[in-house]
Amino acid sequence: MNAKELKKKYFEFFKGKNHAFISSASLIPEHDPTVLFTTAGMHPLVPYFIGETHPAGKRLVNVQKCIRTGDIDEVGDPSHLTFFEMLGNWSLGDYWKKEAINWSYEFLTDKKWLGIDKNKLSFTCFKGDKDAPKDEESAKIWESLEIPKERIYFLPKEDNWWGPAGETGPCGPCTEMFYDTGKEKCSKDCKPGCSCGKYFEIWNDVFLEYDKKADGSFKTLKQKTVDTGMGVERAAAMLQGKKIVYDTEMFAPIIGKIKDNAKNQNEKSIEIIADHLKASTFILAEKITPSNLDQGYILRRLIRKSIRHFRLLGIEKENFTSEIAKIVIQTHKDSYSELNENKSFILDELKKEEKKFKRTLETGLREFNKLAKGEKITGKQAFILFSSYGFPIEMTEELAKEKNIELNKKEFEKEFEKHQELSRKGAEKRFKGGLSDSSEQSKKLHTATHLLNAALRIVLKNNNIIQKGSNITSERLRFDFNFDRKLTKEELKQTEDLVNEKIKESIPVKKEEMTLEEAKKRDARGVFEDKYKQKVSVYTIGDFSVEICGGPHVNNTNELGNFKIKKEESSAAGIRRIKAVFK
Repeated sequence: MNAKELKKKYFEFFKGKNHAFISSASLIPEHDPTVLFTTAGMHPLVPYFIGETHPAGKRLVNVQKCIRTGDIDEVGDPSHLTFFEMLGNWSLGDYWKKEAINWSYEFLTDKKWLGIDKNKLSFTCFKGDKDAPKDEESAKIWESLEIPKERIYFLPKEDNWWGPAGETGPCGPCTEMFYDTGKEKCSKDCKPGCSCGKYFEIWNDVFLEYDKKADGSFKTLKQKTVDTGMGVERAAAMLQGKKIVYDTEMFAPIIGKIKDNAKNQNEKSIEIIADHLKASTFILAEKITPSNLDQGYILRRLIRKSIRHFRLLGIEKENFTSEIAKIVIQTHKDSYSELNENKSFILDELKKEEKKFKRTLETGLREFNKLAKGEKITGKQAFILFSSYGFPIEMTEELAKEKNIELNKKEFEKEFEKHQELSRKGAEKRFKGGLSDSSEQSKKLHTATHLLNAALRIVLKNNNIIQKGSNITSERLRFDFNFDRKLTKEELKQTEDLVNEKIKESIPVKKEEMTLEEAKKRDARGVFEDKYKQKVSVYTIGDFSVEICGGPHVNNTNELGNFKIKKEESSAAGIRRIKAVFK
């Protein structure tokens, strides 16, 4: 069964259980300031776990595109990927453990669906600790499905607990399903969760029933949520009897292209390139450009690491990154229309970055080889390689490791922070807070984007201005919109004043749920309207703004404070970007 068939069956199964299909959200989290990318299917839905009502109802099913940067160094093993797709079904305060577990088991084992041999499945449940009790309830449900007790394992929090996304927020125990590959046990203690390859994790049912507070305590959530996840690539590999995800149809055309152009054949380098350029293509489709900050830093790292592995494979073809991107776009354009819509942007940015990096790489490698004659590389030397020759610290680390040379990473980080750039340590520090901690400020900034959008249309006398992207942290909003020139100081001042005027008017923010057609009749503005199905949430701010949106928002504009535009710049061709804060 290929990935396309797997997704189709999954949607069909859960639609039969009264779940509404919702489209994948952006890879750039709009409502969650705690992470750089959408790392799991749950991220775009967090507002609905903590009080917002979803316009599609309480039962949802989707496939979410995800990026996990923590796994980048693991790429090249049988299962870790930077970009992946996650199937999920959701219950927002509706069904609970019994239904979730029964349906997971039915989909996995029934011949109408995946038809997996039930005797090859094992299951894990939460062992319990001081924060939450042992999950006997899930274990008993598995037993009621005639699963022998010896194939049900209780594991601690690090194995069978999900969340929160940051340091605070929704979390809870999970029960996981594992497929026995038939491989011999690595030891008598080998069990699901072991990394030896005998047990292949196929599905995870998460039961979000706790809210972790800033003081480390766990409180019971008012609404219990079921959040399940099945990785498309991993599940497809297992269903096809493949040992690694790179042997499936999702990677075959990319791998083939790399091998055809490689003078040397090194499987790990081939897989790293395939993974990194697929992830890069999807990030670029979000109109993110390579840079030394935030998402752009991760993107640059992925592209440049791929180019370094070109060298190891002896690939010398010009613009080879964009050749791979074309295959990714062709393979996934039917599921993710943004790939085709932004094809020119993706290919142009890859060409620019490849050219820029190749120009500095030769010089940088010569400089590194000079330093490699010694026994160690200082942090200051590593920073010079980064700032002057475009060498990310990860590349210096890899090369140093290959040559068995000591690298002073801590000293490098100090140098990095002095120049106010975002190292991974900095990223962790900056985004570590939980969504629940940041939710009030995020609500304010999110509501402000509605006021800003409406104000821009009035000030610029252009009723066709729409949102082209939005990102909110706990400190600022970033709003992209279609416009073909730089705004004048006077226009920015007028926009800022108009937003503050509406804040001072104390206008109620009203939420209504209606069909998309009804929303259009109300002249509601919508972002990516084609992605909305069935009912939508419409937020009205007096007669000033009517927008289709997912929330969260404040109840009245008087909660917002003084709005200040900090920066206006170009984001892409025909797209402007405003960054703003509350003083």
